[in-house]
Amino acid sequence: METLHVPETLPVMTLPDTVFFPQALLPLHIFEARYRKMLVDVLASDRLFAVACLAADKAELAGPTEPLPRIASVGIVRACQKNDNDTSNLLLQGVCRVEVQSIVAEVPYRIIAVRPLATSSTSPVAELESLRLEVMRLLHLRRRLGAPSPQGMTQFLDSIDDIDTFADVAAFNLCDDSPLKQRLLETLDTRRRLQLFAAQLRSEVESQRLRRKLQGRLSDDGIANN
Repeated sequence: METLHVPETLPVMTLPDTVFFPQALLPLHIFEARYRKMLVDVLASDRLFAVACLAADKAELAGPTEPLPRIASVGIVRACQKNDNDTSNLLLQGVCRVEVQSIVAEVPYRIIAVRPLATSSTSPVAELESLRLEVMRLLHLRRRLGAPSPQGMTQFLDSIDDIDTFADVAAFNLCDDSPLKQRLLETLDTRRRLQLFAAQLRSEVESQRLRRKLQGRLSDDGIANN
């Protein structure tokens, strides 16, 4: 992954409320004609394409006019299965962030010019590890307070040694706020990214605690009677 060359131009999928991160695994169902053509070409070359988020309030602009965010992520097709109806199911693994510099072509699918972006941090390792532990503490607390969490995800995060990878995988899988996820993707400083995510988790935990306090002994179905 570290030696993989990202070309200067490559295809892009623009997906509603989908913020893709490096190292994350994204399952996709390819059914649109433009993306079926894109997938054929991608599989015949380097298996790389970008995924960019289309904000929910702009979803009606889907098509050639759909706007692009400034930062997206490139992924590599790790597995692909073609179905009898010419649709495909694939698994995309994130490679790196890229800055979208321009749109090169719109047909038969969108191609963009990109510049790879590297994350960095000048913070001491001990400070980053402290932030990582705080994020994990808040994730465990949020789950104990009743927030849904993918099976085994917190245990998987515990096994990730690289803090930058930890920050990206945690944000991709456990942040439900798409605008915040896009902001986290655009934040190249690892320390700042962890701080932003931790702040969001604290806010969610406080909201859950307040809800429980107001709910008292009522069930979820009966909270409106409180």
